[in-house]
Amino acid sequence: MNAQADKKHQAVLSNQGDMTSFRYADYNIRFRTPSILKKYVEVKSWDNGYIVVMADYDGMGLTEEYIDLVPILKNLYIKPETFLKNIQTVKIGDYEQ
Repeated sequence: MNAQADKKHQAVLSNQGDMTSFRYADYNIRFRTPSILKKYVEVKSWDNGYIVVMADYDGMGLTEEYIDLVPILKNLYIKPETFLKNIQTVKIGDYEQ
């Protein structure tokens, strides 16, 4: 698979302050996270909307975190089964609004 095709199936997770951003295709889904979150360090696993990620917190250090996108998507009236079906990987990126 070439790099362009990889990007088509890859989402990006990032944060700034108390906001996390999950970007895929033309969507930028933002949700609140603790203000002591410095940055996401590594995506350990991706399972159809459920992300296990290592996060660096001020005063706590590295912590394994769990993000479930399904309820977030449902609250935004986005069908999770449609939105998530083509995402194969998630990478850590720089925050964009």
